[in-house]
Formats: sequence, C-alpha cells, structure tokens
Amino acid sequence: MKSVTVFAPATVANVACGFDIFGFAVHEPGDVAKVTLCDKPVVEITSITGDGGKLPKSAAKNTAGFAAIRYLETIQSDRGVAIELHKKMPLSSGLGSSAASAIAVLVAINTLFGNRLTKHELLGIALQAEKLACGSAHADNVAPALFGGFVLIHPSDSGLTFKENELPDIVDLPVPTALHCTIIHPQVEVRTADARNVLSPNVPLKHAVRQWANTAGLVAGLFRSDFALISRSLNDYVIEPQRARLIPHFYKMKQAAIESGALGCSISGSGPSVFALSQSAFEAQKIGQAMQIVLSDHGIANQVYISKINTVGPQIIAREG
Repeated sequence: MKSVTVFAPATVANVACGFDIFGFAVHEPGDVAKVTLCDKPVVEITSITGDGGKLPKSAAKNTAGFAAIRYLETIQSDRGVAIELHKKMPLSSGLGSSAASAIAVLVAINTLFGNRLTKHELLGIALQAEKLACGSAHADNVAPALFGGFVLIHPSDSGLTFKENELPDIVDLPVPTALHCTIIHPQVEVRTADARNVLSPNVPLKHAVRQWANTAGLVAGLFRSDFALISRSLNDYVIEPQRARLIPHFYKMKQAAIESGALGCSISGSGPSVFALSQSAFEAQKIGQAMQIVLSDHGIANQVYISKINTVGPQIIAREG
C-alpha cells in the first residue's frame, strides 16, 4: 500500500456544561488527508486546499505535518510521507479544525505502517499537535475526532493540559438514537487564545455547584435516554456567560433555537460556532433555519450543518498501491 486517504470529523467541544471534558463528533463537516509513503525520511506537505493560503506548508509548523513527524519518530521509521491536506471545514471555527487535520493524517499514516500504534498512542501524538496549534494540549476535540461518538475526558491528577506520556481516560458515553445536532458557523473569527484570555480563574461557588449538577445530569441523561434531563443539563453557568460577547447575536440565536424546539444551545468549543441538540432531523433543520435568520438579518454570512452524533470517527475513504 502506497497511499491512504482518510476523512476525520469536526467536533463540538465543551458541550455547554462540560468545559474541557466533553466532546462529540459529527458527520459533517470534516477534513480529508491523503498520505503517501516516500523512501526519503522526511515529511512533506505537498498541497493544502480550502484554507485560503492561511496554513503553513512547513510540516514542523503545521499540526498535521507535526503529527506525522512525531509518528515517524515514535516508530523509529527510516521512511517518510507526503501529505495532501484538504480542509473541508472553516478555520478558527470552534469545530476542531486542527484536530481533524491531525487525526486524518495520523489514521492514514498508521494504516500505511500496519497500525503500529494503538488509538491511545495516536491520542498522545494528537495532543502534542494540539499544543502546537493552540498552546495547550486539550483533548476535547482530538479525542472525539479519533474515537468518534460522545466522550468524557477524565484527566490525570495533574489537570486537563496533558504532558507527554500522560494520557487521560477517554470514556465513551451512550448516544440516544434520536439525538441530532445543529451547528451554525458565523463567518467571524474568534481566536482560541482570545477566547481563553477572557475567562476568569475564579468561579462563584453557587455557579460551580450548578455546573457540577449539570455535568452529572448530562451524563445520566445520555445513559437513560432522558431528553428532559439532557435539556435541563445543557446549561453553562461558567464559560458561556464570559464568551458570549465574542459571538455576534449569540443570545438571539440561542433564544431562536430554544423556541424552535432545541433541547439546549451553547457555544461550540471556543466559538464562534454555536450548536444545538434536538430529538429529530426535522427539529434540527427548523433550529438551523431559525438561527440562520438571526445572523442573516444582521448581514452576517454563515453556514449551517445538520448531523446525528458521529459514532464512527475517522474513516478510510481510499487506498492505493
């Protein structure tokens, strides 16, 4: 086998009450990477499409290329790879763009080398790539992009920014069959670093207690397929109030989503994308249209994505040679 092409999904991180510990994958959008074996021991990014020329082609400075470098170092290979990266999702969207690229490349290169590394070992490399992308090794995008589904990231004692060879537990949570996600991406930029900088390190106790209850309630609701409990738990008392001002007309979009039948609505990752969960494809479409009207009325271009929770994760879409 000389080349493998892989699709890796976009992800919704935080999921309202679960800052840095919850994430789920969707069926669209996502990124595609084609990785081809080379005899010379280098990693080369031969092309990037869909990024508007914004991403570096230097492998060491690109999360996907960096992931490939670390993979080859880990297995001590004397061969290299060429990477074609096709960005099928907006950059700086709050949908795990860098994570999707890194995971697509890692799954492709691991397949080329006979699956030498386990998924948890790939996770360790992906976390290093995330640190390159945003300055800290958070797993709430890379984990659902790699494992698929709705996951809980359970940290080690040292916290949520992971060190090399120190991996979190990835707990797969059940997903009710009827659960659908609506994502709207306003075409405005919110840098992850800026979204982190607005956060206060201090949380009032009453807000912390509510947040803990909602985090536990969401897990219980997923296990029991209790949509009423899921709905009551999809409230963020800590992060959303601080980041909402970075997203134009966020609360109007949220109100439109709830009035259209959403179980809950909040910020996807660090934004500007906003997600809502619902119980049917019909409701998901209706919610998307309602949120889109809010942005369109204010002249803000946007894209809407409708998806069930993607329980598969990355998929090999082509093999050659």
